Amino acid sequence: MIRISVLQMHTAGADTTANLERIEQAALEAAQGGATLLITPELGVTSYGGGRAVIDLAEPADGPLVERLGEIARTTGVAIVAGFAEKAGDAVYNSAVYTDGAGTPSVYRKSHLYGDYERGLFKPEKPSTCLFSHGGMTLGMLICYDVEFPENVRRLVQAGAEMILVPTATPMGSSGTFIAEKMIAVRGFENQIFIAYANNTGRDGDFVYAGQSVITAPDGSVLASAGLSEEMLTADIDQTLYARSRSENTYLRDL
Repeated sequence: MIRISVLQMHTAGADTTANLERIEQAALEAAQGGATLLITPELGVTSYGGGRAVIDLAEPADGPLVERLGEIARTTGVAIVAGFAEKAGDAVYNSAVYTDGAGTPSVYRKSHLYGDYERGLFKPEKPSTCLFSHGGMTLGMLICYDVEFPENVRRLVQAGAEMILVPTATPMGSSGTFIAEKMIAVRGFENQIFIAYANNTGRDGDFVYAGQSVITAPDGSVLASAGLSEEMLTADIDQTLYARSRSENTYLRDL
């Protein structure tokens, strides 16, 4: 069993120092609550709504931003998943990193960019399978719109993922509410896995976010959910509690 926390975060825009400080504060709080992993929103370090300013903040995966996240993880004992703009050569990707401050960070690049805004800023990566181990579990990452394509989730699960972490920047509106309240639980149920969906909240540039971050279980139940305000969710991830669900819903075996 592992305990995880999800930070539903109101970013300070393009102020990366303030965003990192907020993540550090949340990691300390998560550690006090016994969590060993903190998931934060899409582009939470460099801001989603900053437009072209986000490009100027982009850094390589071995740059100071990821290094600082590793320092926070190392000093708090809480591994961190955080979204940032990643520069690689002439390209900039909408990326998320997992770091525990000890091993090599795992970086995932968003494959399904949403709308003209994202396509004007980032390069899409080919769908990829980013897996890593934490607390004896195999975890995978997707970013926001990626999780709305069932093929992405199924690919990770077939590769061995037991939980998928999803930093997101879902805007306020009926579709965002449907995704948080319905789709995430269904993705977990149809693949018999845990999903942690970490959204932004508040306003950032031209965007107002839906909040409603959620952690769901293999049987489709909701382990923790947020409203519209900044808050942190914590849940215990215990695979042994879902043996019955997995024995009744054998989707993967029956493909």
